[in-house]
Amino acid sequence: MNKFETFTGIAAPMPLVNIDTDMIIPKQFLKTIKRSGLGVHAFDEMRYDRQGNENPEFVLNLPKYRETSILVAGDNFGCGSSREHAPWALADFGIKVVVSTSFADIFFNNCFKNGMLPIVLPQEQVDLLMSDSERGENARMTVDLEAQEITTSDGDVIKFDVDPFRKHCLLNGLDDIGLTLEKADSIQSFEAKAAQERPWV
Repeated sequence: MNKFETFTGIAAPMPLVNIDTDMIIPKQFLKTIKRSGLGVHAFDEMRYDRQGNENPEFVLNLPKYRETSILVAGDNFGCGSSREHAPWALADFGIKVVVSTSFADIFFNNCFKNGMLPIVLPQEQVDLLMSDSERGENARMTVDLEAQEITTSDGDVIKFDVDPFRKHCLLNGLDDIGLTLEKADSIQSFEAKAAQERPWV
């Protein structure tokens, strides 16, 4: 997993509430076990018509939002079924941060495991970021995980909270496998000792 570093990017407004995981990545795309290649299908039913043509009115199809890396979303983002393909699709599209007033628990946890930062803020601060994001590519936000700050295009600074352990994992690019590999020496030592003490196992 790549380390999460301070970056400046385009934020897209998605004020719709209750955007569920089926809206993020519809069920017909859940056959793969690969994390890559799902970005093209993110928000598929809103992004394309039945013939596969782009919906010109969908926010991520607008020229000013094609390089979006931050989503400013409505309440209860990522609700619905517990499919990990949802954060896979967003990450593959290029999303690094999702801001909302609340997230579904499983989606929230899966974001951290896939290198994305979900940020929970009060409604008035989400409204401020939503308004800023409506300016498109000419208004970029900066997200600093180390300082736990979002800086708007106008220079307003919004502080956010994040669990210290999850922050550590993102800053150091550690998913569950990476965390396990950090203990590789201890694991090998235990296995060597166990092999001596119980050679029949």
